[in-house]
Parts: sequence; C-alpha cells; structure tokens
Amino acid sequence: MPIDDLKEAAQKIAGLLANLNKLGGLRLKYRITAGGGATDPEGLEARQIYVELAGPDVPLLTQHNGEMLRALETVAVQMLRLDPREHDLISFDAGNFKALRAQELRMAAEVAAEKVIKTGMPYAFPPMNSRERRLLHLAFRSMPGVETASSGEGPGRFLAVFPEGKTHLPVASPAKPRGFGRR
Repeated sequence: MPIDDLKEAAQKIAGLLANLNKLGGLRLKYRITAGGGATDPEGLEARQIYVELAGPDVPLLTQHNGEMLRALETVAVQMLRLDPREHDLISFDAGNFKALRAQELRMAAEVAAEKVIKTGMPYAFPPMNSRERRLLHLAFRSMPGVETASSGEGPGRFLAVFPEGKTHLPVASPAKPRGFGRR
C-alpha cells in the first residue's frame, strides 16, 4: 500500500532528523526525496521516500554493518504507521553505504555459487536482515546451477545456497556473529 501523503511523510522524517541533530547532538545533513525521484534505479527497493544522509557523523550510522541506519528506517516506518511488510517504502542511505553493501553481497554470491557448484555441498551465509537476504536471492537468480532458500527465525534467519535441484540437502546453521550483549 503506498504512502498516502508523501509530502507530510517527508516532513515528519525531516522533523525526526532535525530533532536527532538538535537533541541528540548528531551532525548530519539530509536530503529527502519523495515520489518518482525516490525510485531505486536498480529496482531492488519499492521505495517512495529516499533519505540521503551526509556529514561528520555518517560513520556512526554505518558502523556495525549499518545498524543505526537500519534503526532509523525502522523508526521512520513505525512513526508513519506503516505495516512492517512495507519497510522498503522508505530507504535511508549514508555515504553510499547501501550501494557498496549491495556490491559486496553480489561478489559474495558469486564466490558462494562457485563453491557450491564445485563441491556440490550447500553453503550458508551468516544471519542477515531481510533486505540483504533479498539482495542475495536476486543476485542468485541470474546464476545457473544454484538455488537459494531462507531458513531460521528472527535475527537468526539466514540464506542457504544449494546445488540446483538439491534443496533437500541438509545445511548447517551458520554461527551467529557476536553482538553487543553477552561476551
């Protein structure tokens, strides 16, 4: 379902970012594009609002695999009362982080496909968010000889790559990367 009033939604996001700068002490510049200009040129996201962030605090947004960047998207989706399944209607980026991450994932997909075809054994990527899993699924579509499937639950959900026609093979759940919590 599209966002009803793009101008109002963009203004709410601008208010959120202005408050983060003022009250949170962040030093970020932002440009918000809504409507046709927000369209993802690669067609990977169905975005209607695109927020580009710049400034001295961009590294804070992109560290830990873009965790704060994704958090801002989540807050914006909730603030606009969108259904969680519509999270790709709003996209935040900083320092071209998402484009670089997409390129990194495509290269990882190529390496994984070669490995799966060569060994005949499935390969499991570490757990990742739904957007990154989707990017991998799309990358593998154009690669003959392999199939993909997502497995696991919640933050432990991961993508597995199988030799074509062999999705019945068992695949070990990948080790979870260490987080900020328990050591």
